[in-house]
Amino acid sequence: MRNWLPSFAFPRFRISRFAALVSFLTLAVSGALAQPEQASGEANLKLPDLSSVTFLGMDGHKLLSIGILFCLLGLIFGLVIYSRLKNLPVHRAMLEISELIYETCKTYLVTQGKFLLLLWAFIAVIIILYFGVLAPVPGKSIAVTLPIILGFSLVGIAGSYGVAWFGIRVNTFANSRTAFASLRGKPYPIYQIPLEAGMSIGMMLISVELLIMLFILLWIPVDYAGPCFIGFAIGESLGAAALRIAGGIFTKIADIGSDLMKIVFKIKEDDARNPGVIADCTGDNAGDSVGPSADGFETYGVTGVALITFILLGVRSPNVQVQLLVWIFVMRIMMLVASGVAYFLNAAIAKARYANSDEMSFESPLTSLVWITSFVSIALTYLISNLMIPDLGGDGSQWWKLASIISCGTLAGAIIPELVKVFTSVESRHTREVVVSAQEGGASLGILSGFVAGNFSAYYLGFSMVILMGVGYYVSTMGLAAAASMIAPAVFAFGLVAFGFLGMGPVTIAVDSYGPVTDNAQSVYELSLIENVSPAEIKRDFNIDVNFERAKHLLEANDGAGNTFKATAKPVLIGTAVVGATTMIFSIIMALTNGLTVHVEKLSLLHAPFMLGLISGGAMIYWFTGASTQAVTTGAYRAVEFIKANIRLDGVVKASVADSKKVVQICTQYAQKGMLNIFLAVFFATLAFAFVEPFYFIGYLISIAVFGLYQAIFMANAGGAWDNAKKIVEVDLRQKGTPLHDATVIGDTVGDPFKDTSSVAMNPVIKFTTLFGLLAVELAVSLAAKNEALTRVLALIFFLISFCFVYRSFYGMRIGVQTKAHEERAAAD
Repeated sequence: MRNWLPSFAFPRFRISRFAALVSFLTLAVSGALAQPEQASGEANLKLPDLSSVTFLGMDGHKLLSIGILFCLLGLIFGLVIYSRLKNLPVHRAMLEISELIYETCKTYLVTQGKFLLLLWAFIAVIIILYFGVLAPVPGKSIAVTLPIILGFSLVGIAGSYGVAWFGIRVNTFANSRTAFASLRGKPYPIYQIPLEAGMSIGMMLISVELLIMLFILLWIPVDYAGPCFIGFAIGESLGAAALRIAGGIFTKIADIGSDLMKIVFKIKEDDARNPGVIADCTGDNAGDSVGPSADGFETYGVTGVALITFILLGVRSPNVQVQLLVWIFVMRIMMLVASGVAYFLNAAIAKARYANSDEMSFESPLTSLVWITSFVSIALTYLISNLMIPDLGGDGSQWWKLASIISCGTLAGAIIPELVKVFTSVESRHTREVVVSAQEGGASLGILSGFVAGNFSAYYLGFSMVILMGVGYYVSTMGLAAAASMIAPAVFAFGLVAFGFLGMGPVTIAVDSYGPVTDNAQSVYELSLIENVSPAEIKRDFNIDVNFERAKHLLEANDGAGNTFKATAKPVLIGTAVVGATTMIFSIIMALTNGLTVHVEKLSLLHAPFMLGLISGGAMIYWFTGASTQAVTTGAYRAVEFIKANIRLDGVVKASVADSKKVVQICTQYAQKGMLNIFLAVFFATLAFAFVEPFYFIGYLISIAVFGLYQAIFMANAGGAWDNAKKIVEVDLRQKGTPLHDATVIGDTVGDPFKDTSSVAMNPVIKFTTLFGLLAVELAVSLAAKNEALTRVLALIFFLISFCFVYRSFYGMRIGVQTKAHEERAAAD
């Protein structure tokens, strides 16, 4: 990191001086205040006694303790599949490539781990300032509270980082085994292996996250559970944001750099002589495995923390609080069971239908898995709700009403993927329209058709979410407020809809992780030069009659299914972020309005700062889109520049490892440069807008959620359409190397940062901003109560710092190469 950190400087000072400025601001704020007048919000929340209410003949504490056994079973499930994948047969040539990919992934992850600690330092400063100086938790020792919050923020980061590492290891086992399985010429094994890998990651991810949450809930003293949950949520959100954004930049630099060589040199996909291919494989894991794994881990944790916070703030009765808390965690455990049952049921059906088939639709069993899981989850939701809360606050009908609200979200988890396929599947009319447009009008019309697909998808997906959320709201009006003594039951309903989105968590992660394995399997096949190995040798060692052309065709077709289902998971996660953000924003509103008793009129368009905040959020979303894409553009330029100068097509069969590692280094460098600019701009913008005016900040948070939702859906599905349009040309039309193929490759490279960088990072950015905003706005309110003038000055300073990084995200990331015309004009002058 020393090699590139000094290059990050403001126009007049470097990072060390920037750190000095942060320290100065910290001292300035702490010196301005004595003791705060207000409690420290969410960190001061106290959990009720879970053993005070009985469920199914036992108290809530004992019941949730049993749930830990289910989490352990989930971990065992993941580890058994891990071991099974590792022991599957694989040719040594393919194993060498997958291990090389894993080694480069390890190097990337180690670098990112160090980078995460640097970013955490900024969060730690704010946590120390707020909880240690400005607003210590009343009645609790700073010496205990601060280490707890800081420690659990590191636990959150470690959780996101750990599941990401596990995901990479599983996927790099699965990629070579999938490539080898293709040699048999049967489609079923090359569907089964990536899905097993995905289920392993999904079950491990949810189990680890749930274990940590249950540990806090059951064994941390109730006075300190609030700080633990807040620290944990902020840490996992930071980890997810960094790994998702940096991974998205990395993977698309490598992907574009590798893809453009097909046009420049007319070489095949994943040509072993192309030094960009190994980086592309590493990027598939960095962006499409590390990112989603960390993102999924954070999504489940933050949604849970948001619901816990709402229950403690918005429900008056302690008994109802216990009922709802225990019910929600039992439902989370049920998700593991539902996903496991559905997986085995779908596996039996798929095996019976396709095990001996020569042809299969790879999308079909993945689709049935999603729907079976949805139905099983909904059925168990009603059953568990009836058993757990047959009487909520004296109302015997609320169990089915709450189950219905969650089921709206669970249905969304199945309906949204179906709608996404309408715009991104290789069988979609929108995707085929992209091909036809490119056929007649080249890359320009193909790109325009992709824009059409993305925009139409935002309409359909947006209204599907509105309808399902509307149903949830309607059900919440049927006595929930009175039965649960609840403030703002509609907000709780939206939180439960977000919770339901995650109702088939392991399966959502599994179908998302399917994509990077299928993509890598193609690359491993080509890079291994398996076609140079004698078929007789393979027959002797593995008893396989090889058909290389058939194997390649199946891998390419399966990659199309992987592209589609990677696309389906993205709107589910971004939808969860937006719907769940409603619940987190409610926590801030409750603090600012003293439980909706004062200043409620400021949550209105008539309050000018609130309106201005609504406008400001859109500006940040569009800047973020440009900044992340700029990092990809510059990094891809540097990668292409290096590859073109060093690629050897004559006299060699594969690129040197040194050249491949250099491309990986370029990708890592620009991913981290881009990420640092983005993180610091978002970090200081959050502080600045919270310090401007609290209700301005509420408007800002609502705005980034809404703008981010539609920007993410549009970009993800436009990118998915361009990606699979290329796949149609390669697989169905078999027109590689033609002008039509070139046109669709160009569309795909435009779509790469759309679908895998900017869109997917909206989710962690929204949630990190909202979570960090919990601290930032309380910090601002505490300061304003003592010194309003200093608050305004700091708002301006924080905004100027944020703007410096906004400025640098383009002007510090430019390619910096003048055109020939500029050079000639300069020479003439």
